[in-house]
Amino acid sequence: MALSKKTKEAFLGPLNINNPVLVQILGICSALAVTVQLKPALVMGISVTIIVALSNVVISLMRKSIPMRIRIIVQLVVVAALVTIVSEILKAFAYDVAMQLSVYIGLIITNCILMGRLEAFAMTNNPLDSLMDGLGNGFGYAWILVVVAFVRELLGSGKLLGYQIIPDSWYVANGGFYENCGMMLMPAMALILVGCIIWAHRSINDKETK
Repeated sequence: MALSKKTKEAFLGPLNINNPVLVQILGICSALAVTVQLKPALVMGISVTIIVALSNVVISLMRKSIPMRIRIIVQLVVVAALVTIVSEILKAFAYDVAMQLSVYIGLIITNCILMGRLEAFAMTNNPLDSLMDGLGNGFGYAWILVVVAFVRELLGSGKLLGYQIIPDSWYVANGGFYENCGMMLMPAMALILVGCIIWAHRSINDKETK
């Protein structure tokens, strides 16, 4: 089945031109909090993608029967239910990661990306378009976390996903030339990296627009 132009734009837009983090400046807090290592960043990105996509579909299916005066409450209940399910699954199958993410999984409920998509898109569009919008925004958010976490873990500890990437022989202590950058493990560096990505993204897209 061929997807309509609107459906394709709902999915592809948030990956670049209308990225929720780079353009809408949403979800920045979690980008600072969970990107010290790549593994929790991946889990957070996947979790948010699943929750945004499913909540978008649920609200889209219910949109015509939700009284406008209580729509925010209904949206919160749907998101809270999905967050609780995801949190319990993580505790059951990835307990260490769940502990690393700690309260940040629960705080997905207040993530501006979720509430923004439910209110701005799912309430006025069909389930398929809402699903694509949720997946697009989730993936758009996730790839930022992955890029930031990749740089921070690699340069901050010489590892990726817990595996040593930079050889021990490269380190100064072993007669080499390299030393881990401890600043990469500080929250301020996450903000600086996100700022650099935003600058690069806007520079590239401004040139393409012109």
